[in-house]
Amino acid sequence: MITLTPEAAQQIRESAKQGNMQGMPLRLAVTRLENGEFHYALGFDDTSRDGDNRFQSEGIEIVVAPQSMDMLTGTVIDYVEIDGNKEIIFINPNDPAQQQNT
Repeated sequence: MITLTPEAAQQIRESAKQGNMQGMPLRLAVTRLENGEFHYALGFDDTSRDGDNRFQSEGIEIVVAPQSMDMLTGTVIDYVEIDGNKEIIFINPNDPAQQQNT
């Protein structure tokens, strides 16, 4: 399962409103780079694909393709201030780069 913090959900709703994409599911994806690091992507997508995993967190529909699901299971998405800037972060127990920092 993937969860959103209330802060992340609020920011995602705000982004959807600004882009006139209210009600569209949030698609999450991850790819593993050659060096083993994870590269994350998210965006609004109302296209349904075979095998998509769908679930809700904080009232937002989340869609994940099968090839990303194992790498994203257990991820928490948050919206935090880092060095004076607000940004979306992925807290992922499957990400090797994050495991090294614990």
